[in-house]
Amino acid sequence: MVWLNYIFFFQFKKLCVSLPTEQYKSNYMRTFTLGGVHPEENKFADHQPVEEFPIPKTITVYTHQNLGAPPVCQVNKGDTVKTGTLLAKAESFICAHVHSPASGTVARVEDIADSGYFKKTAIVIEVEGDEWEPTIDRSPELVKEIKLTKQEIIQRIKDCGIVGLGGACFPTHVKYMLPEGKTAEYLLINAAECEPYITVDHRIMLEKAEECLIGINALMIASGAKKAKIGIENNKKDAIKHLKEVAKQYPYIEIVPLVVKYPQGAEKQLIKALIKREVPDGQLPITVGAIVNNITTCFAVYEAVQKNKPLIETFLTVTGKKIKDPKNFKVRIGTPIMDILHTVGIPEHTGKIIAGGPMMGKAVANPNFFAMKGLTSLLLLDECESKRAEVEPCIRCGKCIYGCPQGLQPCLLQPLSEHKRFEECEANGALNCCECGSCSFTCPANRPLLDYIRVAKCAIVASKRK
Repeated sequence: MVWLNYIFFFQFKKLCVSLPTEQYKSNYMRTFTLGGVHPEENKFADHQPVEEFPIPKTITVYTHQNLGAPPVCQVNKGDTVKTGTLLAKAESFICAHVHSPASGTVARVEDIADSGYFKKTAIVIEVEGDEWEPTIDRSPELVKEIKLTKQEIIQRIKDCGIVGLGGACFPTHVKYMLPEGKTAEYLLINAAECEPYITVDHRIMLEKAEECLIGINALMIASGAKKAKIGIENNKKDAIKHLKEVAKQYPYIEIVPLVVKYPQGAEKQLIKALIKREVPDGQLPITVGAIVNNITTCFAVYEAVQKNKPLIETFLTVTGKKIKDPKNFKVRIGTPIMDILHTVGIPEHTGKIIAGGPMMGKAVANPNFFAMKGLTSLLLLDECESKRAEVEPCIRCGKCIYGCPQGLQPCLLQPLSEHKRFEECEANGALNCCECGSCSFTCPANRPLLDYIRVAKCAIVASKRK
């Protein structure tokens, strides 16, 4: 028996040695344990440096660019503004200021359609140069020393209108106003960029690594956390290597490679992967001692805290399989989207434009909208790609259940929602859906699972408000 065990051990060791290096290393990369899928990555622009997009002659700034209540407009027709002038003031708890992305004259304040044809209050500015508010530090010098206190950092983040730039646009300062009795042990940074096609976070890590780490340092002061972890999917090896080198100056910041799996960057899944804690249903990450921010948000925090620069730009990828030269841009908020698309070139037979990625992004109904905070990508799909396949009866294969990272049963929630049985949807955890789209992606019957779960969530929330 001992001899047989020895033979087994020898053969197993030989097998491990023969495994490809990356496969062997993947056993030590972290990930979440429940569900997940592997869509085609299509990171076509990952080697394209971020280009600064020219300031347009006219800028149109929506006043409501955050999750939560809309801010209140502070300017009128005929007012002169500078780059960084406050345009809309946050007067509610979950709200964010909006600042002028350029200098000029306010031409009008009116309701203008966004990407979904929903009318929103917008400020139209006729651009007359680029004169900045004198309080903003425009020097390229890297400022490492943080002189602000915890409360001053939170206030500066609020004053500069910083929101989450991973797409949710949640006001960043609110995360650091901790409930009584709650403490943050960890600051977790989402640099996974697991959504296909999008590459701006990747480029920010390569081009602005130290600024991001200083921003993380500022957020650690604001939160009181003693440890920060940056989770990066292993398909960004150059970013992992570069950040590890820069992070040697910051021993309290750890770079953590993650398994390439979607939705690795979702809040609960990232927490599970990085600190092996599970956020209870209906609770926030601070419940398990964590605060989560996106890596590009950390760069915006650096500019706010160290340069007093408000959030007046967004970083976005313009990409698609038919685009010859996909790009990463730094764009002033309020820039016409069609200007950006014409610069790259709209391919013939484009069937759909997605604001965001293919998994969680929203189809653009109105292409004549304007860049906003949190717009991470413009994805152009060919007519063949954009057409939904014919919906077929559910075959009870269970793939949607297996792929759901929240452990839900989408094949049950979809017919319940379809028949407006929303109370049963709530009882079966519909509100826990993170809307990652893994269920719809895996369904061989092409059923609109996520669409109906979203309908159920909206109906449940609306009934609770009543």
